[in-house]
Amino acid sequence: MKNTEKALALINTFASGDTAKARELLRDDYIQHNLAYGTGADAFIGSVSYLASAPVKTTVNNIRAFEDGDKVFLQTVYNFAGAGEQVAFDIFRFDENGKIAEHWDNIADIAAPNPSGHTQIDGTTEKKNVDREETRRIVAGFVGDVLRGENPDKLTSYYDGDKYIQHNTSIADGLSGLGAALAEMAEQGIAMVYDKTWFVLADGDYALAASSGSFGGTPTTYYDLFRVENGKIAEHWDVMETLADKKTWQNENGKF
Repeated sequence: MKNTEKALALINTFASGDTAKARELLRDDYIQHNLAYGTGADAFIGSVSYLASAPVKTTVNNIRAFEDGDKVFLQTVYNFAGAGEQVAFDIFRFDENGKIAEHWDNIADIAAPNPSGHTQIDGTTEKKNVDREETRRIVAGFVGDVLRGENPDKLTSYYDGDKYIQHNTSIADGLSGLGAALAEMAEQGIAMVYDKTWFVLADGDYALAASSGSFGGTPTTYYDLFRVENGKIAEHWDVMETLADKKTWQNENGKF
């Protein structure tokens, strides 16, 4: 199995309840960065068993799957034991023996379509076989220059005019939609701050940036998936998650 297939097989154990498959795929010392769960393979397998025993079956619907070196990154809709649909980005790191060794994620409730009618998951699904390093360079540049605010004057250089498909739940399409949303937040005194970017993973014309910062003064983690077309940012999906209070953490690995 390819690493992408293994990652998909692992998340599907939430629906199947196949603890043997989860055990086969995971390293015993699996490192968990979802702060709501314990670390180690046994903790993951315990979650699979718990979900299998729930009266409402868990559903798993993968939307997009990518691979970059020893990491796989996924965009998936989960409904854990009937608690309601949530969209997540998952990152899995594989060891030299092909075992799943580490996991990071961001997850949020499914929301209504945004002002342009797009959802958190619709849009382009085809992946083009283009140079991933060029995609990574463009997205890393955008995240640094614009999101971390290192060279904000470069904003327009990353877009083809106003051609930009937006899947953020609150923002309309186009550079104009982004500008309007940022202006509205500024009027309300809400600052969206990106302090550090931990990963920029790329596959073909897609790249996922995982960052930490704050939103309205509250510690927040940001996962932003971008599609690049002709050297410009063409489409964007994201999941923002408020960082849980440390008193509630079920592991000490940290979000990153």
